[in-house]
Amino acid sequence: MKEKIQLLQNQIKELKISNITELEQFRIQFLGTKGIIKDLYTDFKSVPNEEKKEIGQLVNNLREIAEDLFSSHKELFESAENEGAKIDFSRPGEVFSIGSHHPISLVRAEIIDVFSKIGYAVSDGPEIEDDWHNFSALNFPPEHPARDMQDTFFIEKGENEMALRTHTSSVQVRVMENQKPPIRTISPGRVYRNEAISARAHCFFHQVEGLYIDKDVSFADLKQTLLHFAKEIFGEKAQIRLRPSYFPFTEPSAEVDVSCSICNAKGCNVCKNTGWLEILGCGMVDPNVLEACGIDSTIYSGFAFGMGIERITQLKYKVNDLRLYSENDIRFINQFKSSL
Repeated sequence: MKEKIQLLQNQIKELKISNITELEQFRIQFLGTKGIIKDLYTDFKSVPNEEKKEIGQLVNNLREIAEDLFSSHKELFESAENEGAKIDFSRPGEVFSIGSHHPISLVRAEIIDVFSKIGYAVSDGPEIEDDWHNFSALNFPPEHPARDMQDTFFIEKGENEMALRTHTSSVQVRVMENQKPPIRTISPGRVYRNEAISARAHCFFHQVEGLYIDKDVSFADLKQTLLHFAKEIFGEKAQIRLRPSYFPFTEPSAEVDVSCSICNAKGCNVCKNTGWLEILGCGMVDPNVLEACGIDSTIYSGFAFGMGIERITQLKYKVNDLRLYSENDIRFINQFKSSL
């Protein structure tokens, strides 16, 4: 009888029950009133007295194994059945709300994509800079007003002067110090200026600055690059114009305007009836900057340009208040879901 009980235990352990019908068949076969275990209790009467204790324990153990298997499978199948009953397959599907990228992130990625396609690498650098990388290497004289406390957030004054970078040109200095020409790179990032916050200005904003250095680089190369950029961002009909300007690190320098896409350059209140919108500054890299970074200005020349991402975003999406970019108003950000 021991062998029979052992065989039945092995049989139960090897059973694969996959549905409620098979479970009911198992219950009838082993636990029913005419089942195998019931028969074992009947046969137990003929077991010799000296073996009753041992055989009785084996039979009880077999019954517990069968009952545990039945209970666990029954609970499993009932749970699955109840879960299925909760699902109303006739209901229309639910629309899950998805997030949206910030407009600054969208335009930043678009600008990077435009320049990456024409061979520009992306460079990054620290937001806390020393005087050399933020000012001196870029040909800022000691008396330049940008060094004044009204424009710059200084962290430490004196011999080891440190400040929050006022432009990403500091990244370009690091690239020129550590890389030999030809150099073709853009430097997107956050910058800081000590300015009053208003609809048209903020104490922090985002820039993308570009740098191209090689032999025989000309102003015509700069103009063609910026025209390509304008057409990619604002459409094939976009035109640009360059107006003379001044920056310490470029000579000659220019401000760049793009034709107003709102009125097709005919004149409107956005472009103040001029048909043009200012988007960036640019120029040929000053030889003093090249020499300061260890590049021979008699062999190499180059151009640089810089634009505020907020400004491009403002023109592209017609945002009229810079404060909206940093107020985390979900109603504002949700408007850009379609731009994903």
